[in-house]
Formats: sequence, C-alpha cells, structure tokens
Amino acid sequence: MPTDGTVNRERILDAAEHLVIENGFSATSVDQVIKAAATSKGAFFHHFATKLDLAQALTTRYVNADLGHLRAALQATATAADPAERVVAFVRHFEEAADEMMSAQSSCLYVAVLTEQQLVTNGTADLINRAIEAWRKEIADLLTAAAASRDVDLDDLDALADHVFVTFEGAFLLCRSTGSSEHMRAQLRVLRHLLGAVLGLPRAERIVGNA
Repeated sequence: MPTDGTVNRERILDAAEHLVIENGFSATSVDQVIKAAATSKGAFFHHFATKLDLAQALTTRYVNADLGHLRAALQATATAADPAERVVAFVRHFEEAADEMMSAQSSCLYVAVLTEQQLVTNGTADLINRAIEAWRKEIADLLTAAAASRDVDLDDLDALADHVFVTFEGAFLLCRSTGSSEHMRAQLRVLRHLLGAVLGLPRAERIVGNA
C-alpha cells in the first residue's frame, strides 16, 4: 500500500495535470493546484520545491504512462503472424480503447508543455521528445517489417510513421475543439483502413473486429 505521502503527491499531480491540460501551465497557479488537490501549501512544497519542479514531475509521470501504453500495444500484438496484420492490430488496439482514453483526459499534456517556452528551455520538453522518438522508432519498425513481408515499397516510411503518431495528437485536438470524444475512434478507424490499404491487405483483413 502506498504511504499517505505518496497518495498526496499523486493527488497533487492529478489535479495539476487536469488544470494544465485545461488552462495551460502559465495560467495554472500553485494555489489553484493546492485547492483542486484539497491539500495544503506545506504539503505541496514538501513534494515540489517550485512550480517548475511540479512540471518536471508531471511530465515525467505522463511520459512514463504514455510509453507504458506503447509497450502494452506492442505486447498485445506481438503474436500476430503477419507483420502487416500486426500494424492494423496495433492501431485497432488504441481504437478499441479510444472511449476510455478520452474519458480519462480531454487533451494531451504534450501540447500544453510544448507551447510553454519556459518548459522548452528548462529541459521539461526533452522528456517529451524522448517519448516521441520512442513512438516514432517503434512504429517505423512495425511498418518496415510489414512492408518487407508484403514486398511493398513505402516511399517515405519515416514520414508515414510520423503520420501515425500525428493522427493521435490531431485527434485529441479535434475532440477538444468540437467537444466530441467520438473523433478519436473515428480517426483511428480511418488510419487503420489507410494503413491496411497501403500495406496491401485485403479489405476483409483490414476491418476484422470493427467496421
């Protein structure tokens, strides 16, 4: 069981994550975080020496969770015999969890951090860059194996891998701007169809599990 201190720290991080995603880092004050977390100023500064320390901890936690989702998807699709089918299954893994993802958060912390110059210059954004590079590499590896197995010539494989990642981030923004969480699932469904077509999968293999 976690200690009370650990529970309090996580409560502060939970409150801060929600506020920063909703309002931005600069517009989120320590007092707002303390109030939202139902804690004290003493408790806050026991865990975080400064607001920038909070940003580092918040981003580290978010990045670790993000990479955990990536590892889970890779593990869940590792038994696919056909590398091209694995690519489709990889996207479907997130598509099927889209509603849960969007109920947990309305947008992505990455955007909130990367738009803050002070977080870019103090190294907080470097944590995100490492996570993005991990996603790009793993997706590129999946696509490389799939293209080789199907003898498909992908003109710009790295750009296609980036497109997969960008679809996730763009879907977050679309959901937020329209106020509808349905776009995440819809965009991932379209992405799944497009990747299946590019990799030469028959339509029936592209749509197994969902329309």
